Amino acid sequence: MTASAARRCLTVVLAAGEGTRMRSNLPKVLHKAAGRTLLGHVLAAAQEAGSDATAVVVGPGREDVAAEAARVAPGARTFVQAERRGTAHAVLAAREAIRDDYDDVLIVYGDTPLIRPETLRSLRAPLAHGASVVVLGFEARDPTGYGRLISRGESLVAIREEKDASDEERAIRLSNGGLMAIAGGRALELLEKIGDRNAKGEFYLTDIVEVAVMSGLAVAVEAAPEADVQGVNDRSQLAVAEAEFQSRLRAKAMSGGATLVAPETVFLSHDTALGRDVLVEPNVVFGPGVTVGDGAVIHAFCHLEGADIGPDVSVGPFARLRPGATLATGARVGNFVEVKNAEVGEGAKLNHLAYVGDASVGPRANLGAGTVTCNYDGIAKHRTTIGADVFIGTNSSLVAPVTIGDGAYVGTGSVVTDDVPPDALAIARARQVTKPGRAARLKAAFRARKGA
Repeated sequence: MTASAARRCLTVVLAAGEGTRMRSNLPKVLHKAAGRTLLGHVLAAAQEAGSDATAVVVGPGREDVAAEAARVAPGARTFVQAERRGTAHAVLAAREAIRDDYDDVLIVYGDTPLIRPETLRSLRAPLAHGASVVVLGFEARDPTGYGRLISRGESLVAIREEKDASDEERAIRLSNGGLMAIAGGRALELLEKIGDRNAKGEFYLTDIVEVAVMSGLAVAVEAAPEADVQGVNDRSQLAVAEAEFQSRLRAKAMSGGATLVAPETVFLSHDTALGRDVLVEPNVVFGPGVTVGDGAVIHAFCHLEGADIGPDVSVGPFARLRPGATLATGARVGNFVEVKNAEVGEGAKLNHLAYVGDASVGPRANLGAGTVTCNYDGIAKHRTTIGADVFIGTNSSLVAPVTIGDGAYVGTGSVVTDDVPPDALAIARARQVTKPGRAARLKAAFRARKGA
C-alpha cells in the first residue's frame, strides 16, 4: 500500500457551472460522453482513485445534478453554492465536509471528464511527503489563455493568469490544469485566507498557491497529459472529449484481445466489455451495459445496448440489441433482427427480419424470417415463451401471452394466439382456395374498369 493510499481522502467536485456555451436546457455536467455523464466520469475516477468521501457543489435549484451524483456515488454529499463568487468560494460551500478529519482534500471539476484515476493518485502523492498544496499542471501544446505555473527551484510560487504575466512568464509552457490537492489539516485555513483578493470580490482557488507560500508552506506541482485536464465548455469541446474517450476505449479493447477491423468506426461506452478473440466489424455502436463473450462476432452496422452476449455468438449485420437482450453460447442473431428484454438460448437462430421482445427462446430453436412476438396490446407488455428445438415458419406472428412447447412446429404465415403443446404442429392461417381460369377474367375486368 502506498503512503497516499493509507491516507483518508475527501474529493470536492465543483459542478455549479451552468455551461451557457452549450446552448442547452441540460446542465453542462449532465451531458454525456462515452455513454456516461461528464459528472459521472469524474465521480467514477475519484472513487477508483481511492477517495473515501465525496462532496459535490452544485448551483441553486440543481436537484438534477445532485440526483446524478447520488446515483453514481451513493453517499455523496451535496452542497449548494448560492452565489457565484469564484472557485474558492465554491469549494468553501463544502466547508462542513472539509472540516471533517481527512488527510487529503482533492479539488476537481465536474466538466473535466477525462481525468484518470492514476492522475488523481499522483496528485495526492506529494501530500504524503510534506506538501501542503499540490497543483496539477500540463505542458500545453499552445499555452495561450492558460494560467502559467511559476516556480522557484523545485517549488511552485504562483499561478499567473496570462493577462497578468510578463513576456518571460508567457513563454512558460507548464500550465495550470485547475485540479488541486490540499493537506486536509490546512485546507480550511488556506481557503479562508484567500479572501477578496480582486476588484470583483471573487475568491479564486489559484490564489491558494501564494497564500501557502506566504505562510511558509511547501507547494508542489504534478504533471499530467494535457488530455487529462481537458475541460468541456461547449459542444465542440464535448466532441473532442468523446474522441479522446473513444481512442482510449478502443486501445483498451484491442490490448485485451479483441479485434476491431476498423477501430475508428466502432463506438464504445465507458463500460463496454469485450472478451478475447471477439471480432467487431466496421460501423458498430455499443451503448452502455454491453458484455461480449470470448469468440463472438459482431458484424457491421449493429447497435447494441444493455445486452449480454455469450461466447461464440454471431450478431448482425444490421442487428439491434436493446436492454435486456441475453444471448447464450452459439446463438445467431442475423440481419435486420431486433431483440429486446429477451433470452435467446444456446444455439438458437434468429437469422433475419425478426422482432423478439419480452420473450424467452429455447436452445436450438429456429425463428424464420418475419417472425414477430406481438408483445404489446396498447396498454401492457406480455411475454412469449418459445421452447427448445422449436421451429417457427416464416412470417409468423406470436400474440403474447403465449407459449410454444418444446419441439413444436409453427407453419409459415401463422398468427398464433393459443398455446402450442410440445411436439405439436400449429397452423393458424386461412385455407388456400384456387380457382382455375379466374385470373384472366379478373384482369380483363380490371382493364375495362381502368378504360372507363
